[in-house]
Order: sequence, then C-alpha cells, then structure tokens
Amino acid sequence: MDLKTFYASVECADRGLDPFTTNLVVADPARGSTTICLAVTPALKALGVRNRCRVFEIPENILATTIMARPRMRHYMEVSADIYGTYLEYVSPADIHPYSIDECFIDATPYLTRYGLSARAFAELLMGRVRDRFSICATAGIGPNLFLAKVALDITAKHVPDGIGMLDEEGFRHEIWPHRPITDIWGIGPGIARRLAAYHVYDLMGVAALDEEILYREFGVNAEYLIDHAFGREPVTIADIQAYRPEESSYVNGQVLPRDYCHDEALLVLREMVDASALELVERGEVAGHISLMVGYAYGGAAADAGGAQARQPDLFRGEHGTRRLDRRDPAASAGGSRKIGEHTNSRKKLLAHFERLWRETVDPARPIRRINVGLGNLMPEEFATVDLFTDTEADAREHDLASAVIAVKSKFGKNALVRGISLTEAGTARERNEQVGGHHA
Repeated sequence: MDLKTFYASVECADRGLDPFTTNLVVADPARGSTTICLAVTPALKALGVRNRCRVFEIPENILATTIMARPRMRHYMEVSADIYGTYLEYVSPADIHPYSIDECFIDATPYLTRYGLSARAFAELLMGRVRDRFSICATAGIGPNLFLAKVALDITAKHVPDGIGMLDEEGFRHEIWPHRPITDIWGIGPGIARRLAAYHVYDLMGVAALDEEILYREFGVNAEYLIDHAFGREPVTIADIQAYRPEESSYVNGQVLPRDYCHDEALLVLREMVDASALELVERGEVAGHISLMVGYAYGGAAADAGGAQARQPDLFRGEHGTRRLDRRDPAASAGGSRKIGEHTNSRKKLLAHFERLWRETVDPARPIRRINVGLGNLMPEEFATVDLFTDTEADAREHDLASAVIAVKSKFGKNALVRGISLTEAGTARERNEQVGGHHA
C-alpha cells in the first residue's frame, strides 16, 4: 500500500482541495528558491514538475499558480499513524511491515478467506477506507511475494485507472523483464545500473541472461539479490522481517543546510546535532561506542579545491523520487570518517569532544558546507556505560540528570521550550527543525 504524494495530499486534504486538480508543493519558502520540494501534487506532476525538485526548477508561470505549503513533519507522522490504525482494523500488526511514512507491506493471505474477498477487492476495501476517512488516495501493488508486490506498485499501478497493480510470475516476465530504465526496479539504483551497463545489461531480462559468475564477481554476495529479483523471487517474508533482530544498532541524524555554510557556522550546527543525538540516547536509555561524521561540501561557486579551481559539477541522475548526484563518493566532495571512541557513553560533553576532534582532523576549513550527517553506533543499554579510574561519576550523574530534566520539559512543552544559546544565532537550524517534527504542542 502506498499513499500517493503523501505530504502534498495531506496539505490538500487539510485545505479541502483535490490534489489531482490543485497545484501545491510542500516546501519552506523561508529557505529560498534553492530549497527542495518534499512533495508535489499529481496536478503538478502532470505539468512536468518532478518530485524532489528545487523551487527554482518550477517554471515561473506554473509557480505563480502554485500553493507553497510549509512542511509539517509531525502532522504527517500523526496522519500516517492514523492511517496505519485503519489498516489494523482489518489485519494484525504481525502481518504489516511499515516500509516508510507513506508505504507499508501487508500479508493479505490469511484475510482473503476470512472476509470472502479477492486480493484486488481487499485492496479496494483498504484504499476506500483511507479515501473516505482522510481524503487521501492510496495505491496498491499485489503479488505472491514482497518483491513482486513492490514492483507491481512502483511500475504497474501508476498506469491503471484504479491504482492497483497485480503481478504473478508470468506477468512479471511479460511486463517487467523488458522494462526500462532498470532503475525503476526496487533496489536498483544508478550505481548498480551503471555497472550492469558495462556488460550491456539494461533490464531484468538482461540480468537473468547474464552469466551468474559475472554477477558474483561484480557484486559479490549482493548478486544473490539481483539474481532472485531477475526471476521474480523473494524468499524473505513479513514474518521473517518481524522476527529479525540486528546484532548491533545505530542512530543517524542528518540534514541539508538551507544555504552554503562557512566552517564556523557548520561547526555550530554540528554541536546542535550532537546535543540532539545525546538527548536521544538518554531518552532511549542507551550509550554509544562508535561515532561517524559525513560532511558534504557545496558544489561550485566558492567551493574550490586546494589548487583554487572550482569544484567539479556533479553528474545528476533524475528519477521518479527526485534528483541524485552520481558522484557522491568523490572524495573531493565530502569529508568525515568514523571511529571507535574507546568508551560507551551518552554524555553530550564527551560525545561532542569526540565529534569535534574528528571534525578538526577531517574537514577543510576553507570550503563551504551544505550537508552534515552524524551517526552513533555500537549502541547498548546504559548499564554498560564505560567507567574507569579517571571517570568523574558524580559529574556524569549530574549531566545525566540535567539531560533527563531537559527531555521532560521538551516532552511536556515542546522541543523548542528549551534550546541552547547557539540555536538562537542566525546559523542555528535546531529551532526550525524542532518545529517541523513537533517543536510546539497545541
């Protein structure tokens, strides 16, 4: 099940508008014309506006008649949860796998006999409930396994009036084997497509015909997924997903900055992000033993390499879900790294010291910055926090109590009820991000 252009549909529903006839884009006008459009209505797509484009890419004559809705992530999550609750009226949570905020897999097998419905009729029932209650259009993909259902949703459902795509193994070979571009297939991005093109393979039919030894040599163990999917096979079930427990867990926090930030401004944002991540760990009752940092430099303009030349403009891949850079692995385009920190902690003070050390060692102070991602890994329960002879346990306890108090205030009065002074500066982004994911309570 997929909620069509979800963010834009929610905004239209709240305004009593039809997303199929209304030009609406979900984007923050305060961020300027370079801000990314998180979603556009089907009406805009029909005019050639692509999802995940930037505001300046929308033609002026179209933009003049377009409503620009500021993103409200907390509201979207609440609506998504309500829709998920609607599904639970008909199926058990053990038979649902939420895939994203607007998409989920449902194992309908045990319910078709119970309700006396075909798979298509059951999908129509769920889609109708979502439409009647939330004024949001849902689409569905139906297949005998997760992969075929997903491909039926992504490729087939878009081209039929009722928004329901169905695939069995025979239909898969007839409709999907020759489908191009191959990047429309779930799990195949531009990088994999480029490596397959080196062997003159441009669709799943070509993957199925290619010598498996070549695939294993090129992709290693991941070739197994390509081979299975080329033949429409998917051994993993929702029950397998529900039963899976990862050996290690991690927490990642990332953002695209609203403009090119200088080194000191970006460092301020890093401190905000580490502060938020440390509070998240305390709230979850976990400690981290590994950190990671990724800093993306701005392209072109003042972003010059050490020799003074302008940074190379990236090759772009434009797909259904937006535009992506193909050279994001270019070492000149990003900085950062990862490391074990020699202890397990959720102390903001300690984590910030580790991140700032990694920042100083890896980030070029002369280059403007546009993206920052921080990660905390090797997570485990708080009782495994590292203590040695040099640990000031009383200071750690005071810091932990303060963090718990901050969390309590934020939970009751909103995330912006308490912010650090750095977040009140022009470069700070924490307050705006808090508003998007629940910074204010009604």
